[in-house]
Amino acid sequence: MRRDFCNGVGIARLLNATLVLPKFEAAAYWNESSGFADVFDVDYFIQQMTSFAKIVKELPPELASKEPFPVDCSKRKGQFDYIESVLPPLLEHRFISITPAMSQRRDRYPLYAKAALCQACYSALRLARSLEDKAQELFKAIPKPFLSLHLRFEPDMVAYSQCEYSGLSSSSMEAIEAVRDDRKPWTGELANVWRKRGKCPLTPNETALIMQALSIPTNTSIYLAAGDGLMELDGLRSVYTNVFTKSALLDDQDFTNMHGNTKAALDYYVSINSDSYVATYFGNMDKMVAAMRAYKGLYKTLFLSRKAFSELTFRGLKGNELMEALWSAHKEDFVIGRGSALPDCFCESKL
Repeated sequence: MRRDFCNGVGIARLLNATLVLPKFEAAAYWNESSGFADVFDVDYFIQQMTSFAKIVKELPPELASKEPFPVDCSKRKGQFDYIESVLPPLLEHRFISITPAMSQRRDRYPLYAKAALCQACYSALRLARSLEDKAQELFKAIPKPFLSLHLRFEPDMVAYSQCEYSGLSSSSMEAIEAVRDDRKPWTGELANVWRKRGKCPLTPNETALIMQALSIPTNTSIYLAAGDGLMELDGLRSVYTNVFTKSALLDDQDFTNMHGNTKAALDYYVSINSDSYVATYFGNMDKMVAAMRAYKGLYKTLFLSRKAFSELTFRGLKGNELMEALWSAHKEDFVIGRGSALPDCFCESKL
C-alpha cells in the first residue's frame, strides 16, 4: 500500500492533479477497517508535500456524493501512457480512481514528478505519533545489535507459490490446504522446473542453513518481521536461539487490539532501523525496506537466493560442499551488503 500510494503521488504530479488521501482496502487480507490516518501522520504528510503535489483529505462537496470513474493503470509504464490514456478521463470526469501499476518505469518520469514521488516515499510519509511511539518501544525492547529477518513461510504464501514440501508438520499441511483454493501444487517435472526457477519460499530450516553458510553467528539477536501465521519456526529456532517477535515483546492487550496494517508498519519501522536486514523473498516490503535503508546509509541488506538454493540442492550438494556453494552464491551481495533492490531506488537524498 505504501508503494502504491507513493506511485499515486507521482502520477498526480505528472498529471497536475489533486490527490485525495486513499481509503485502505485491506479487508481481503486482514479483515479490518483501519484507515490512512491510523497508520500515517496525515497533517505532516500534507505539509511536507506542499511544494511538490497538492494533497487533500476529502473531496470537495460538489464531488463528495459521486463515485469516481475507474481507470485501469495496471499496465501503464511511463509518462506518455498516463498523459495519453489517463489524463483525458480525468479532464472529462474530474474525479477518477486508479488501480496500482505493478510495472511502472518511475525512472522515466520527468524530474518534477520523480521529485514528488521521492518526497512522499522518503521524507513525507511518517507513522502516526501513537504508532511511532509504539514502534520505538518495540525497537528499544530488542537486544542490540540485531538482525531483522523478513521470513515468508505463511500458509497463504506457500499456497500461492503452488509448491509442495516434504517433512512439514500435519498442522502446517492443514493450514496450507485450508487456503489453497484452486491453486493446486505443481507435480512431477513441472514442480522441479518451478522450484529450480526459485519460485518456492524458503522454509525456516532452509533459511537457517543459508545464514549458517554466511557465518552469521547462531547467538545473533533476530527480530522476526513477519505475520502471525509463520509455520515451522522450530527449524529456525533450533539453530538461532535468540529469536524475538512483536507478540512477545509488546503488551498482550496492545498487540491484540492492533490491526494488520499497524503490525506491518511496526515491522517496517524496525526493519529500516535494524543493524542488518535479511529477506527470504523479494516482495513489496523488501523493496521498500531496502530502498529506505540505502537512503539512510544502512547498507547491511541481503536477499537470500531461493534460486541458488534450489539449483544447488538439485545437484545433490550436501554438508560442507553445500555450505561452501551457498557462500559463493551470496558472497558478492553479502560483502557489499546492498541487496538487489537498489536499481529500483532512483531517488537521491538531495531531493
